[in-house]
Amino acid sequence: MISEAALTVDLAIIIFGATLAGFLAKQTGQPTIIAYILAGVVLGPTVLNLVEVSELTELLSNLGLAFLLFLLGIKMRLEDVQHILSPIVRISLPQMAAIFLAGLGVAFALGFSLLESFLIGLAVMYSSTAVVIKMLTDKDEATSLHGKIDVGVLLVQDIVVVIILAVLAAGQPDDLTEVATTLAVVLVLVALVTIAAIGASQSILPIVFQRIADNKEVFFLVALSWAFLFVFISDNINLFLAPLGIEAYLSIEMGAFMAGLAIAQLPYSKELQDRVNPLTDLFVMVFFVSVALDLQATQLLAYWQEAIIAAIVLMPIKFLAFFYLIDWQGFGLETTFLGSINMIQVSEFGIIVAAVAYEGGFIDAEVLGFMTLLAIFTMGVSVYFIEYNHTLFDRFRSTLAKWASGSEFKGDKQEYSDHVVVIGYDNVTKNALPLLADQYEDVVVIDRTVEHIETLEQEGYDTIYGDFRNDTIRKDAAVKKAKFAISSSVEPAVNKALLREVDDATVFVEAERVEDAHDLYDRGAHCVIMTPYLAADRLTQYLRAYLEEDGREEIVERARTDIELLKTSRPFPTTYDQLGGNTDE
Repeated sequence: MISEAALTVDLAIIIFGATLAGFLAKQTGQPTIIAYILAGVVLGPTVLNLVEVSELTELLSNLGLAFLLFLLGIKMRLEDVQHILSPIVRISLPQMAAIFLAGLGVAFALGFSLLESFLIGLAVMYSSTAVVIKMLTDKDEATSLHGKIDVGVLLVQDIVVVIILAVLAAGQPDDLTEVATTLAVVLVLVALVTIAAIGASQSILPIVFQRIADNKEVFFLVALSWAFLFVFISDNINLFLAPLGIEAYLSIEMGAFMAGLAIAQLPYSKELQDRVNPLTDLFVMVFFVSVALDLQATQLLAYWQEAIIAAIVLMPIKFLAFFYLIDWQGFGLETTFLGSINMIQVSEFGIIVAAVAYEGGFIDAEVLGFMTLLAIFTMGVSVYFIEYNHTLFDRFRSTLAKWASGSEFKGDKQEYSDHVVVIGYDNVTKNALPLLADQYEDVVVIDRTVEHIETLEQEGYDTIYGDFRNDTIRKDAAVKKAKFAISSSVEPAVNKALLREVDDATVFVEAERVEDAHDLYDRGAHCVIMTPYLAADRLTQYLRAYLEEDGREEIVERARTDIELLKTSRPFPTTYDQLGGNTDE
């Protein structure tokens, strides 16, 4: 009981310390990641020695990375990245080779042995998944072109690091045959997990999520259960391989990513992103604090001068390698710069690679301290470069233009612009959709009912499943670039969010109460639809026509037309002049 209480106190101290540090960082305009790392240094043995790394903090730290990769997977629709998949591979592999050689050379020049330099080279060739994904998410740039390039490169790097960790975890090999066998097993495992995830997204998941998608709580819990299933399989892969006499390693981060990738192929993934974000933020916070808690002062400072020199040399080399490789693939100058400046740090996986190498007897503890300090220093510095990347680009645009080839990538997907955003599919908007489709090239419909989404997609409309109040949904629909927007929701929060988001669009919204209508007009709505009042006005017109001497036969005919329209099972009317029974003629 005492140990459990101690663990609880440690966790409470970590969360409180990190939250306080994060709050202060927000108030001073500093990146929160740096605040979390500094909180870990202060709380750990280097300064106050209030908290030590425990099973609980390690578990939460590992879950932090896993959930970060799960969130990344949810965002990674294959159709969204297939147009840049080939360039990503052509960027990733040469980049890792170049940085490996640079890391090896720098380490050897600093006095490390050839084996230590070789392993340092293997450790520094990755960029930080945790830092880059967190910063891209915070800046809402994960789905931008440079964000997609960086994310794709990180995934290739993650696959490579899984393979390297599998080899190092096996200890010092007896011969090359053992190395080759381990590599083959890991590659087969990654391929099998990938096939299982994609196969599930085509068969099992659509059936399950179609039944539960309208229940937000169950939807969220099932998605998390799916993630933990893949985490469990990855973490306990040897349980499945033991009967075959095979031993292998597969990271839980890879399993979590594959779980998210499977869900991403469903139309419900965007709704899940905003729900996973807060949980991911908690675990990632613990992760960064735990990285600093692991530090022992003697190990950390043994090669502190060498670590600073290596960081100063390797960060510009990483930038140049990425810059020339992304430019080589024909991407624009801004995309090339932003994609390069984001990736200049040494990854947290570099620390993990060094730790596994240390446990395997390849390197000493002091070399592990060198890698830890190098990774933390470069991650800390790079956060500021990422935070102010657009400002830096504007400052050095003219200089960068002299280095770039000037070519432009032609494979990027066209984003929405001057389009229509429709919130909700019901009797109000379904009659308007054909009219809007005739006038605008793109019509995007946002709805939270599975059957509505299926009906709309069958009719050829672009759809987004989710709640419009979610920031992810609004950004995916490119509401700021819309030319016309119409909402059939009577929830003031939804319509206020729409009016806040649009820049220069004509906006039609719906309201139940007169007070809400006045408020929406004050906020910039061009037209507020009030169904009961419109129905009352139409009823008055019907009565006036009926009571006129020659109007009775006409009104009966109009009523028959309305009845036929109400009885039809078609999702959209086929003739516009049927709508409403025109009594004004």
